[in-house]
Amino acid sequence: MPFHPTTLTAIARAINMNQTIATKHKNKTLTALLAVFLGGVGAHRFYLYGSKDFLAWNYVMAFILFASAVFLAQSPHTLMISIIALFPVSIFAGWIEAIVTGLTPDAKWDAKHNARSQKKSASGWPLIVLLVLTFALGFTTFIFCVARATDLFLTGGAFG
Repeated sequence: MPFHPTTLTAIARAINMNQTIATKHKNKTLTALLAVFLGGVGAHRFYLYGSKDFLAWNYVMAFILFASAVFLAQSPHTLMISIIALFPVSIFAGWIEAIVTGLTPDAKWDAKHNARSQKKSASGWPLIVLLVLTFALGFTTFIFCVARATDLFLTGGAFG
């Protein structure tokens, strides 16, 4: 007995619905590396979620604001422009996300970003070294920005 074409279509749909579609594996170390070096423009968010991610575009806009403030700080400026130029919020946020990403357990990372991937994450020493260097760089940069902003606020930049 031959099957009707609509019956065959329904069977094909049922088979497709039951198949798990493998997706591209998202590497945790690469995500942290992108967040450290290109996190100010949201490269790690674009890698994870694509170009439709709203927060990734917020990183881009915050970085453009920071770059504009640095450009405007070349001429006589106000304290607000100096503070915006000294506190690259998008870059700091990228470093924080690198640390959060790196500290996320592999099982939780795979459940969130690699649920349909056939591979499992296995983070190693390169990620740990990257996290230590990120923390050191971020803390040093933050202390420098606070010191410079304090100098600008209290002395008008007399010490540099």
